[in-house]
Amino acid sequence: QVQLVESGGGLVQAGESLRLSCAASGGTASGYAMGWFRQAPGKEREFVAAISWGGTTYYGDSVKGRFTISRNNAKNTLYLQMNSLQPEDTAVYYCTAATNTGRIRGTMSDYWGQGTQVTVSS
Repeated sequence: QVQLVESGGGLVQAGESLRLSCAASGGTASGYAMGWFRQAPGKEREFVAAISWGGTTYYGDSVKGRFTISRNNAKNTLYLQMNSLQPEDTAVYYCTAATNTGRIRGTMSDYWGQGTQVTVSS
C-alpha cells in the first residue's frame, strides 16, 4: 500500500505562487500515476492535474496555464507549482495515486493523502 503526505500549503495573496509537494511511501509506488484534487467548503471535489509515470500531464480547465504538475520518481515525490493564485483557488488540496491517469481523472484513485490547505486572499 502507498501512503501519501502533502505539504506546502499556506496563506498567500492573489497573484502570488505556492508549490505543493506530496511524498509517497510504503508499498510499491513505481509505475503509479499521480495527481491533485481540491475541495472548497460546500463544493464538490475538483480535478486539478494528473501526471503519468512517464510524465504525460493533464489539467483541469480552471488551472491550465497557471499550474504545473511534475514528479521526481527517484524521490517518490509529486509537485504542484501554482502561479497567479486567485481567491477561487482556495481549497484543501489532496494528493492522489492510481494505476493510471484515467482512474485519477475519473475520480477512482486508489490512494489519497490527508490534504493541505491553500488559502488565497484578495
